[in-house]
Amino acid sequence: MAKEEMAQNIVKPSAEGIAASARAVKTRGLPPVHLWNPPDCGDIDMRIARDGTWFYLGTPIGRPELVRLFSTILRKDGDRYVLVTPVEKVGIQVDDAPFVAVDFTATGTGPNQTLTFETNLGDTATAGRAHPIRVERDAQTGEPAPYVLIRADLEALIDRKSFYRLVDIGAHHDVEGTSWFGLWSQAHFFPVIPSAELP
Repeated sequence: MAKEEMAQNIVKPSAEGIAASARAVKTRGLPPVHLWNPPDCGDIDMRIARDGTWFYLGTPIGRPELVRLFSTILRKDGDRYVLVTPVEKVGIQVDDAPFVAVDFTATGTGPNQTLTFETNLGDTATAGRAHPIRVERDAQTGEPAPYVLIRADLEALIDRKSFYRLVDIGAHHDVEGTSWFGLWSQAHFFPVIPSAELP
């Protein structure tokens, strides 16, 4: 009898259960996921596609408020992305970055320029020391993949239209004796490509 009761207490993590636990947390702003260390319950069949679409059991999650809720309890532990509540932690798959930067505003020029990005889920981040921009280039094609840090190891892939706009306001600047084309924000210069490699 005792064994049967124990077996009944084992609950497999589900999106519904995680959402209920996340909703139970009463906090202003983002939950303090960095302070939580609940049991690791393995992985759940949830995936964030490169375009920012969230999937559960292979189906897109159609409720924006639910996706937003999940995004507030997302954390990166090493190379693993996890959803964390005070009572459980589950791994999810992220194809590229967990967010997509879909727009930005630029004020000022040169070193006095400020770039503030907005993600597909309504987060904002102003590029600078705390929110660096980085660009990876595909080894075969040379195609750039630009990112901006949103919070605590969670990046946003900067979408193509925004990146084209950024290129329009880019500038050349010497970095350790080499001229680079890049972006200024909050007095920080973020290199994109060596000036000599521009077409």
